[in-house]
Amino acid sequence: MALDPTALMGPLWTLLAFVALGVVAARRLKVDPRPIATLLIYLIAPLTFFRALVLGGPTPAWLGLTASLFILASLVALLVNAVAHRWLPGEEGAVLAFSAGTGNTGYFGLPVALVLLPPEGVTVYLFCVLGVTLYEFTVGFYLSARGRFSVRDSLLKIARLPLIYAFLAALLVEMLGVDVPESVTEALSVFPATYTLLGMMIIGMTLGRVSLRSLDGRFIGACVGVRYLLWPALMLGAVMLLDATLGLSPDLRLALLLVGVVPMAANVVVVAMELGIAPEKGALAVLITTLAAPVVIPLYLSGMLAIVGQ
Repeated sequence: MALDPTALMGPLWTLLAFVALGVVAARRLKVDPRPIATLLIYLIAPLTFFRALVLGGPTPAWLGLTASLFILASLVALLVNAVAHRWLPGEEGAVLAFSAGTGNTGYFGLPVALVLLPPEGVTVYLFCVLGVTLYEFTVGFYLSARGRFSVRDSLLKIARLPLIYAFLAALLVEMLGVDVPESVTEALSVFPATYTLLGMMIIGMTLGRVSLRSLDGRFIGACVGVRYLLWPALMLGAVMLLDATLGLSPDLRLALLLVGVVPMAANVVVVAMELGIAPEKGALAVLITTLAAPVVIPLYLSGMLAIVGQ
């Protein structure tokens, strides 16, 4: 399967334009990104994913996919966390551990999935994204908080995260067979675009305050290595194993591989901003992996799909 790099330029330039708006907002308008990060975590993200779950109609098979991605992301993050704290300061190690379990599956990956996959494949991809997102706001948030807070305080912060309750509420709605009024889902339709816009603008707002002292080659190299070496290898191995044992549809193969090759998650900056742990270094690493994406994604996906015989 040959991929046209030009098909990815539209999503890339749109996202970079949002980053540029964030830089302007920070430098010219002196906008403080911290309240926006809080708004994303405690309001916009929960409503965005509640709407997606309600519209998607979760089935046991799709929820199994979500659970599998959640477990994989958590295991990768825990492994990197154990290694990172041996050679990085506490806060930087926490940011690296958080970023190790996630990627920009939403802000960047979803527009790419819409280009590469049919509607059914996009739905499958969204349930993969949900597993990664649940990791971000549970295990990932805990690992990040432990870079600065005690175990008790870190757990209390997780307990206050509404995305967990939004996920449970959506499952309850599905189990009880409750029909959410169309007017409600239409009213919530503004949140996905807002989630993407503000998430990418926060990167720009953080970069607008970055100095050359924030350029840490060791930290950025570790982030890039985990995102563009470890994750592609993991997802390729997982797809080959599952295909040999269970058999996978072409859409599911591509959806899983795409999860493995997206750039670093913008939520790395959002969570670091909320917890006050090295957001500038995280923003630089996110920007570098995003700029590399138009080259990396077509190259990796073409090679990986050739290996799995698609």
